[in-house]
Amino acid sequence: MLFVSIALTCVLWLTQSLRFVEMIVNKGLSIGAFLKLTMLLMPGFLVVIIPISLFAVVLFTYNKLIADRELVVLRAAGLSHMALARPAIILGLATTALGYLLSCWLIPVTVRSFHEMQWTIRNDISNVLLQEGVFNKFGDGLTIYVRSRTPEGELLGLLVHDKRTPNRAVTLMAEKGALVYTETGPRVLMINGNRQEVTPGTGKLSLLYFDSYTVDFATATGAKTERFRDARERSTMELFDINEGEVGTSEYRRFKVELHSRLTSPIYNLGFPLIAACILLTAGFDRRGQSGQVLSAIGLMVAVQAIALGVSNVATGNLALVPAIYIAAVIPVGFGLWVLARPPWPRRRAPAMATDPV
Repeated sequence: MLFVSIALTCVLWLTQSLRFVEMIVNKGLSIGAFLKLTMLLMPGFLVVIIPISLFAVVLFTYNKLIADRELVVLRAAGLSHMALARPAIILGLATTALGYLLSCWLIPVTVRSFHEMQWTIRNDISNVLLQEGVFNKFGDGLTIYVRSRTPEGELLGLLVHDKRTPNRAVTLMAEKGALVYTETGPRVLMINGNRQEVTPGTGKLSLLYFDSYTVDFATATGAKTERFRDARERSTMELFDINEGEVGTSEYRRFKVELHSRLTSPIYNLGFPLIAACILLTAGFDRRGQSGQVLSAIGLMVAVQAIALGVSNVATGNLALVPAIYIAAVIPVGFGLWVLARPPWPRRRAPAMATDPV
């Protein structure tokens, strides 16, 4: 299970990390920050990966036991279906406990850290370096070009085009400068340059030479308001205490469905392996293999997963359907335990062949 989970996690990490290559190219994001940003996504994927991994390995293990005739020996030794399924149940319970740790505590923390880091990278100019030989765009209307940068941090060959004020575009050029940080935010200090502006109405070019000039980044991205935290970022206690007046009707429904999804999603860590175990352990031996039972188990697992996603989406529109989320999670567990615990179905015997009287 660990091997399959790690393999699937690596595949998902690779596919998801491609989304953030743009931040490395355009935002100058370091490799360390890139790895941290992508790794914060992994706990959210583990909630989905672990039940599927456990289902796959339980299906593989019992299918292998059947193919090697080992299950026949175990049954002959007097082990019941429930006894044979005990290892899968124990591992399912352990991963369920892990699932609750992930969904109720770790995932909200990592998702909040991920969104805060992403917000900072995209909106906080102080964390973005001016790249050499690139037209660096900041927000809506500010573009800065730097020819080169010295080891001491001095900027050479500066060109700034500022059109944040409508109909008053300004172009500035300077021999050198530096990126400085003040209490009000980062600024570009320009030395020995000129400021060019076309006067509105007359169309005449106004040229101003200066010894020093500063360009403020404060309005480059607009005033940053407090970021709204979505349902996945909120702690479980926050979701319990949230009220409709704080977030609105639509978001309130999403928050409540997220709460109930957190409480039910770990149950699939037990339900999925029980589906695999009950179908394979109760199937008779077939010399042609167990491909039919394996496909049946996979189909049933996919159907359960689809139903779980469906009821969550439907409950978002109507909170009266929230109990369906719990029903969808509990049914696989109840069905699997019932099939494993019940007495075997009586098998029909072929009728004895009639013999002619001698």
